Amino acid sequence: MTPAQWNDLVKLIEGYDIGYQPVGFIIDSPWIPGWYGITNVQYYGSDKHWLESNLKAVRMFPEIWFLPGFWSEYGMCTEPSAFGARMRWMTQSLPHAEKVIRNVEDIGSLPSPDVSTDGLLPFIINRLRENEPEIRKAGHEIKFAVSRGSLNVASFLMGTTEFMMALAMNPVESRQLIDKITDFICRWLVYQKECFPSIEGIFILDDLMGFIGEYEFNEYAIPSFRKIFSAFDAKIRFLHNDAQGLVTAGHLKDINVNMFNFSFEHSLGEIRKLAGDDVVLVGNIPPRDIMAAGTPEQVAGAVKKASSEISNYRRIIWSTGGGMPPDVKNENIVAFADAVKKIIQ
Repeated sequence: MTPAQWNDLVKLIEGYDIGYQPVGFIIDSPWIPGWYGITNVQYYGSDKHWLESNLKAVRMFPEIWFLPGFWSEYGMCTEPSAFGARMRWMTQSLPHAEKVIRNVEDIGSLPSPDVSTDGLLPFIINRLRENEPEIRKAGHEIKFAVSRGSLNVASFLMGTTEFMMALAMNPVESRQLIDKITDFICRWLVYQKECFPSIEGIFILDDLMGFIGEYEFNEYAIPSFRKIFSAFDAKIRFLHNDAQGLVTAGHLKDINVNMFNFSFEHSLGEIRKLAGDDVVLVGNIPPRDIMAAGTPEQVAGAVKKASSEISNYRRIIWSTGGGMPPDVKNENIVAFADAVKKIIQ
């Protein structure tokens, strides 16, 4: 993000009127490689392609906030790689991390990764370090420390079905796993900030927390995510959880979140009622069926519909209900931004 964009985001969090309705999208490897015309492997494997594709996005759409901005990532493999997960790389789709926990007894022997040396983490840092001069030259700064959340990482390491069963049948081992991953994530976030002092925000992505019930959320999610979002004193504490389910929205204050991207299945008004007035909401049109597969007219119509679902436009970043999906065309991005200006401002 540019310093001006970041300053406006902070003002938005603090409840000030910044004079316009911001448009922002979470962009990473599901969208950027295809949009830029390269394979996923080229995007992950080439600093040149990674930098130039991200620069193209911010230069083509200078008024749009791209979040977290110049995201150094390797899909879902980043955090599991530090625990020794085998990674599979596909040309046209996201990479896959294989399970390392075969049964609950394996949890006790799971390593505590060194965030400065293990898995892909050094490559994440080096990519940013090598390209930071060009990022700054383009007028942007590295502002967010980023990680997948503890429940998501646990599901990658163990398997989603197996982890969900363990939450119900093996609470002691489940807590041990979540605590170990939580401590790892906190160290990883702090290390990112140590490497890049310009970082002032935390961005966590976790869909699995949207699938658990109220009891499990109180038992496992709240202690873990409150610790994660308090890893350092961050001005912006941004959570992406676009799974269906409303349990997360009602506990954002409990986990120290002040910015929330959620599923398009839930209206802005519904989430505002649950989240409260102090949280910045990021949403909320369908990413795949409208933003990617729709026409510009349909995109504009979806923005209009979303705007009709809430009466107060304070603390909103107009976006998709989830990250930017594959195959979103430039004309739909333009239509979205134009619709916000015409309909909402």
